[in-house]
Amino acid sequence: MYKDILIPALKDTLFMVSYSTIFAVIIGFILSIILVVTEEKGLKPNKFIYGILDLLINVLRSFPFIILMISIIPLTKLIAGKSIGRVAAIVPLTIGAAPFVARVLESALKEVDPGLIEAAKSFGATNIQILFKVMLKEAFPSIIRGIILTIINLIGYSAMAGTIGAGGLGHVAISYGYNRFKPDIMIYTVIVLIILVQCIQSFGNVVYKNLNK
Repeated sequence: MYKDILIPALKDTLFMVSYSTIFAVIIGFILSIILVVTEEKGLKPNKFIYGILDLLINVLRSFPFIILMISIIPLTKLIAGKSIGRVAAIVPLTIGAAPFVARVLESALKEVDPGLIEAAKSFGATNIQILFKVMLKEAFPSIIRGIILTIINLIGYSAMAGTIGAGGLGHVAISYGYNRFKPDIMIYTVIVLIILVQCIQSFGNVVYKNLNK
């Protein structure tokens, strides 16, 4: 009985997390590149662009996800055509995760040894070459670790999204476990979430270690 409820919910959670991760990483990657390039010590400093983008990311990151999700319902409906359901949930999940991705990737890129960048410049490398062939290459293990952290955060966000009709494991926990007074379903849902997070984290650790060899 519980299998018939939990398995479809798990599929919905994986659907939401997978697509929102892809979109958040794409957006966050673009934002992080702009931040790194335009910062004071960047390849092409621009205080105005950096200041605006830095402020925007900080503002978005300051929103608790549940408030963000509710406040952008009109935007969600505009993009997804509806405000509830697993497809609609991808919009707030993406917007909630993209600033986090941007900061994580920005930090990873800033960890690259400045000596390598200076060496590349001395050999006549262009900014594009330095960015993609030096900085991204060196920061790749940390970038992967950041993406894994993003996925884990999105699993938690998706559970919150389920509380307002997005589906997934969060919806099962509220609709079946809480509203119908079935604590065993709540427990099973938590166990599934813990196992899912542990599997993703373990996979990420293996990939990170292999990339660092």
